[in-house]
Amino acid sequence: MAARSRDFVAKPNPRNGRCRLISGNWKMNLNHLEAISLVQKLHYSLRESDYHFAEISVHPPFTALRSIQLLLETDRIPISLGAQNCYFEESGAYTGEISSSMLGKLGVKYVIVGHSERRDLFGESNEIVAKKVNAVLGLEMTPIVCVGESMSQREGAETESVIQAQVDAVVTAMRPELCEQIVFAYEPKWAIGSGVPAEPADAVFGANAIRSAVAKHHGEPVANSVRVQYGGSVNSANAKEFLDQAEIDGLLVGGASLTAEAFTTIIQA
Repeated sequence: MAARSRDFVAKPNPRNGRCRLISGNWKMNLNHLEAISLVQKLHYSLRESDYHFAEISVHPPFTALRSIQLLLETDRIPISLGAQNCYFEESGAYTGEISSSMLGKLGVKYVIVGHSERRDLFGESNEIVAKKVNAVLGLEMTPIVCVGESMSQREGAETESVIQAQVDAVVTAMRPELCEQIVFAYEPKWAIGSGVPAEPADAVFGANAIRSAVAKHHGEPVANSVRVQYGGSVNSANAKEFLDQAEIDGLLVGGASLTAEAFTTIIQA
């Protein structure tokens, strides 16, 4: 039976004390009617125990945010609303952009920042990503900050240095209590949409590199409180392998989150 209360809260992972977060990034897919249908089917398919295992967030296109907000609130569905991006300015002559305050008014809890597609297709630098992170935190939302290396960087043994530079840009000048609120998503670019996911050992290496970079600025306690998702060709066959790793606190799922059946199977894997 579908859960019907917002009281269903994810319980901390007993292995590390951090709450898991499984997020569906729908990218430029689904109109608002399709989005509503997906969430309804997803909610019907999930069990109460699934909501206790992990917090679940969905990240529809901007055009569906209001529709999904109303659905989640009206039906008291314990799924968190997320956005895929935002701009770092509060308002102004920025045609086509959406501010963090606009998202906050829609009840958005999580905002994906610095996704590899934003970095590669739209030229977002580490500095721009850092500005967006600060804008999201300033509205008391949680940024999901994506970091990861390309295939050429991986082959050149640059994975750790690339991740460190991406994390440094975000956390260097940040207060420790704000840093603790960030969710990082390790998404190796070479695995995204390729159908060839990283191995669990690769994901653990990426998560450790993220926490090492955080610890350099804010110490081990803060680094150990930061949640790290894995993202990159996640599916029902490999989801459990990643979630079995104590260093991995959840998943950032792309294409496999576009149907309720596939996303439910990943959550329950």
